[in-house]
Amino acid sequence: MATVATLPNLLSACRIVLAPVLVALAATGQHHFFLGLLAVSLATDALDGYLARLLRQESALGVKLDSWGDLLTYITMILGLWLLWPQLFMSEIWFLLLGIGFYCLPMLAGLFKFGVLPKFHTWAAKLAALLIAPAYFVLTLWGYALPFRIVIAFHVWVAIEELLIVFILSRNQYNVPTFIHARNLSRRARIQLQKQRQKMQDKRGRLQERRSKKREERGDL
Repeated sequence: MATVATLPNLLSACRIVLAPVLVALAATGQHHFFLGLLAVSLATDALDGYLARLLRQESALGVKLDSWGDLLTYITMILGLWLLWPQLFMSEIWFLLLGIGFYCLPMLAGLFKFGVLPKFHTWAAKLAALLIAPAYFVLTLWGYALPFRIVIAFHVWVAIEELLIVFILSRNQYNVPTFIHARNLSRRARIQLQKQRQKMQDKRGRLQERRSKKREERGDL
């Protein structure tokens, strides 16, 4: 239980729990409470990964909780925009659809190739998660859309890089910072596989040698 109930995991779980609360606030027209609680949720997103590395409490469960927390937070942000600021939602609909489409592409590709949803947590994805918060608040509070559109465009690159990682890797990996890291991981895996095959060939060669020696000894007798 001690390894599960870590501070980073609790922060990620908190973000998951806050998602339905945020939707309820948006549905009841609570603009200020929605933005305030969303700020808290986004703050947990910024802290959980940092604390996991700082406290050396990184885990597969933490990666999954963080990924689900990110997904639910993005969904609540879109629903909040639709319910509380419908005019802004309609004015940014094409950028939202672009972001949603590219967000789903690497997930579907990873699910098809690995059988599970990828959780790479690239550096670009972490930067995009940090940038979306101020862009969203600037959009909803002042109606200025340019930062939001720039961040959506950056999310497109995040998705493209994650697609590259899916195509490069032969098996699912957690926490792959960039596609260059994925290429290095793939290269090391190939080298390791070649070494294993070479060992197997050497082992078979030695076994054949022993068998031939035994046959020769029997022939001499």
